[in-house]
Amino acid sequence: MKKFDVITIGSGGGAKISSPAASIGLKVAVIEKDRLGGTCLNRGCIPSKMLIHPADVAIEIKEAHRFDIHNNPQFSVDFAKLINRISSTVDGDSNKIETSYSNHSNITLYKGAAKFVDNKVIEINGEQITADKIFITVGTRPTIPNIPGLTGTPFMTSTEALRNTTLPSSMIIIGGGYIGAELGHAYGALGTKTIFLVRSKLLRAQDAEIAAEFQKVFSRYHDVRLGTVPTKVEYTNNTFTVHYTQDGQDLSVSAETLLIATGITSNVDTLDLINTDIELLPGNFIKVDEHLETSVPGIWAMGDCIGKYFFRHSVNFEGEYLFDYIFGGKLKSPIHYPPMPHAVFTHPQVAGVGATEEELKTKNIDYVVGLNPYKSSAMGMALLSDHGFCKILVDRKTRKILGGHIIGPEASDMIHMIIAYMNMNATLDDMLRTIYIHPALPEIVRNTARKAKTALDRNVVRV
Repeated sequence: MKKFDVITIGSGGGAKISSPAASIGLKVAVIEKDRLGGTCLNRGCIPSKMLIHPADVAIEIKEAHRFDIHNNPQFSVDFAKLINRISSTVDGDSNKIETSYSNHSNITLYKGAAKFVDNKVIEINGEQITADKIFITVGTRPTIPNIPGLTGTPFMTSTEALRNTTLPSSMIIIGGGYIGAELGHAYGALGTKTIFLVRSKLLRAQDAEIAAEFQKVFSRYHDVRLGTVPTKVEYTNNTFTVHYTQDGQDLSVSAETLLIATGITSNVDTLDLINTDIELLPGNFIKVDEHLETSVPGIWAMGDCIGKYFFRHSVNFEGEYLFDYIFGGKLKSPIHYPPMPHAVFTHPQVAGVGATEEELKTKNIDYVVGLNPYKSSAMGMALLSDHGFCKILVDRKTRKILGGHIIGPEASDMIHMIIAYMNMNATLDDMLRTIYIHPALPEIVRNTARKAKTALDRNVVRV
């Protein structure tokens, strides 16, 4: 049996271990059953944003008349060229990773599915390998709901939607989370008629005021049907028909394509962990301790497969922590997550960090709210903003920032101001002592902080 110093299962977040470990002279085995680079590069963050940015541009073009700019009303997109450019770009990056691994004297690349046959014995393509240190970063895959008639039809998940070269005339999207919202926005802006079938509400994990604003604006561009439960899928004559219930009625809707965006499923079930002593959590996620170590000493797990956070920036943070903790020789403390931010790249764009107002209420925390709309700022006036706002939640006693939420243009950029303040354990007063460029969009964050201060001064929850 071939023995390595390090084995990483998964080449996405796992790259935060495999490449640095190889660079310090350790013998590393990298196991990957798909294209190198993981979900983010191949079928997630990067290709989706490469598709979403043109969609944002398309909306700017379509709505240029609001700024008294008129263009040819005949709008078109070379969708096949766009998708092929995206695919060739991410495939090129993936190929570069494979080439660099293949040419590295300390890395052995195994392409195939990893299966545990014992605690520290892994079988790959019929060969068994082992290592003193093993890192599991296998991620997740799209969930396929059990809807009668769905199996065997050419429906799409996010994976196929990002490689599809034909712009459909119409699309049904089942699901109201960030994946469905992002891809629905992209296809809709580029010319597809989109119909959302949503069980409860769009972006339900967001702060309630953010979700409500998103629902209002998003519904201007898409046919959103809330409170729906799909009961059957039919596919005949190149057309999907989804039957569903809504408000006690049996209804149906038809479209050229169907996108399933109902969540994600852990890939842990592919590893045969039944042959190990690794403990699992509900949802088939791997149980880890405060150092991200599993119940088997010498085996660590990180990323989506541990069920904490589902972002590339979170697994990057975990990977960098683990490398310093295990190989750096100095770091001994448990992992400590700073405020974990997120963004939804839709129209309107959404971003947040820290607690939602609903979470603070549940925990009985005494807080105040600062909320300021985009239109109440100089740049908001220039943008002719008719929606969007920034919301900051502040601890009444300590004046520390408990959470921040933004919906509107450049939300994913503007949220970094609040992330930085929270990461530095700053107070509302620190935010107000900062000089903001006039008339840049971040003045909206400042104006929100001013609203929170007024609430504190008047001893009310919000102004």
